[in-house]
Amino acid sequence: MDVRTRILEAAAGLLSQAPEADISTRAVCEAAGVGAPALYRQFGDKEGLLSAVVDYGFEQYLSSKRAAQPSDDPVRDLRDGWDNHVAFAVDNPNYYRLMWSPGLSAPPEAAAEAHRLLLAVLERCAAAGRLRVSPETAADMVMSANSGVALSLISRPAIYADPEFSTRVRDAVIDAVTVPPTAADDAPEDGRTAVAAATLGALLRDRPPAALTEAETALLREWLGRLSDTSTPS
Repeated sequence: MDVRTRILEAAAGLLSQAPEADISTRAVCEAAGVGAPALYRQFGDKEGLLSAVVDYGFEQYLSSKRAAQPSDDPVRDLRDGWDNHVAFAVDNPNYYRLMWSPGLSAPPEAAAEAHRLLLAVLERCAAAGRLRVSPETAADMVMSANSGVALSLISRPAIYADPEFSTRVRDAVIDAVTVPPTAADDAPEDGRTAVAAATLGALLRDRPPAALTEAETALLREWLGRLSDTSTPS
């Protein structure tokens, strides 16, 4: 096992047992059997170590999401992704708290990848005509609500004791950004425009038209993104 992995495993073990989402570099060095210079050569400083530990701890969760086979219903996949996100947070509270800690000036890559994976599911929702706002706006809404629920459950379990709490918030948020399979035609005119714009925008990202230049395609996608976010979800 190389020095970097040894340090990460030691830090991960200490983090899982810590009463708070924090560990000391001295304790990590002792657990890994290395000196402080070796740790700082690998990670730069404590913040770099903590960020790397989060990525290390989240790898199994993210690898399962990368390998997941999409179903024929992207909205169902969106709900399943929410539930898996909350379950991981509850099972690994210190990793999760640390990933969203304001003390880390640079967010761990795990947070960025989780957002990209969510955006990919929402692109599928848009391509299927199921999204009422742009995928980017929907991703911001879903991720902020999903992480908020997860942090509430692991930080204040006595307050958020309702077993249906996560499900209720999940359904409210997903209903706000998606439309039922047959509802688009019955929506108000601005709603139909937004759904159509989100759908076309997703299709353009997946299959850029040969008749347009790259710059023209980017401009069209920008316009469609604005149209996607013009209607107020009902």
